Amino acid sequence: MGIVDSRQFIKSVKQNPENFFIIHYSCQNLNDDNDALSPRITSIAINHFSSGQSVSFSTHSISEEMHIPRDDVLDRFDEVELELLSQFYKFIRDRRDKFWVHWNMRNLTYGFEHLEHRYRVLGGTDACVIAVERRLNLNDLIADRYGADYARHPKMLSLMDQNGGRHRDFLGGKEEVEAFENKEFLRMHTSTLSKVGFFSSAMGKFVSGKLKTASKGYGVRLDKFFESRTVKSLGLISIIFGLPVAIWQLYLWTGG
Repeated sequence: MGIVDSRQFIKSVKQNPENFFIIHYSCQNLNDDNDALSPRITSIAINHFSSGQSVSFSTHSISEEMHIPRDDVLDRFDEVELELLSQFYKFIRDRRDKFWVHWNMRNLTYGFEHLEHRYRVLGGTDACVIAVERRLNLNDLIADRYGADYARHPKMLSLMDQNGGRHRDFLGGKEEVEAFENKEFLRMHTSTLSKVGFFSSAMGKFVSGKLKTASKGYGVRLDKFFESRTVKSLGLISIIFGLPVAIWQLYLWTGG
């Protein structure tokens, strides 16, 4: 069963936080000036929401495992990338029924389809497809809750600035391209980890109602008010005290 809106998402996370994984990845370049037709995958980071533990698959660690010198990585990147994606798909094989929270991983340009495409291009044949209804875009969920103007563009950076600031390891798109060209694969990887860590933190704040946004709409405040513990308690009290009155009225209406 899928999750259709932010209210259902919040309820599901509170009930079963162990069913949620957060994913993010970095790649070579989203423009057309790549050696390959599609951007190469350089690192993937996954965070298990309830435990806070992270698992990652990175160019620098896999190259080291394969005993490939740093200066030779670009020349042998097909081997490294295939092994990276193979390890990733082995990890998710038994977790496809979980919910996968991401940030705008929507399509073949940047998304789950991009990962699958690169794997097939490199010769992989057993990619584990995560069903579309199990993929949850955190950006869309926040917008559903707080409105499309919950943060200035670019939304990820603005949301970071409103909720504790950017991590020291954070790299923007242009910086990631430069890091790849300079063979700074560890730097790219730590940036990916910092982003998935932020998404986990933002998700926790979102679920608990503590996420800071630019939205100040009356409707947003009203929704949060009616979902507060105080209002729910008052509602329960009114039901308890109103029940005897309702029973008495029913008694009178039925002729006593």
